[in-house]
Amino acid sequence: MSDQYEDLQQSYGRCLRDKEFINRFYDVFLESHPSIAPMFAHTDFSKQRMALRRGISAAIFHAAGSALTRRTVEQMADVHGRNGRCPVDPGLYPYWIESLLTVVEQTDPEMDDRLRARWRQAMGVVCNTFIQRYEGVGAGRAV
Repeated sequence: MSDQYEDLQQSYGRCLRDKEFINRFYDVFLESHPSIAPMFAHTDFSKQRMALRRGISAAIFHAAGSALTRRTVEQMADVHGRNGRCPVDPGLYPYWIESLLTVVEQTDPEMDDRLRARWRQAMGVVCNTFIQRYEGVGAGRAV
C-alpha cells in the first residue's frame, strides 16, 4: 500500500487554522534568498496566496502518487519551467522547502522531527518533479 501522507494533510489542516499561515510563508520565503523577492515584484498576492494554498495540498497528494493531481502539478511545473511564464531556477527550491518547514514548525503545535522529515520528503517529491520538467524529463536532481 502506498503512503498517502495523511499525517501531512492533518498537519496542513492545523496550519491553515492560523489565517496568517500563507502570509507568514511568503514573509519567510521572500527573505530566504536575494533572488526570490524580485521574482514576486509584479505578483498579485491575493491570487498567489490562493494558488499556494491549493498548491501545497496538490503537492501532498502528488507525493502520495495521486493520479488526480498529476495534471495540476504538471501545469504548475510548466509555469515555473525554463520556458514558463514564471521560471524558477532549480537551485531555489530548497529555499521554498525550508521556508515552508519553518512556518509549519511555527504553526503546527504537533510538529516534531518525524513530521518534519515527512514534510521534507513529500515536498522534495514535488520539487523534484518541477526540476525534472525545468531541465527536461529525467534530468532532475534531488532536492
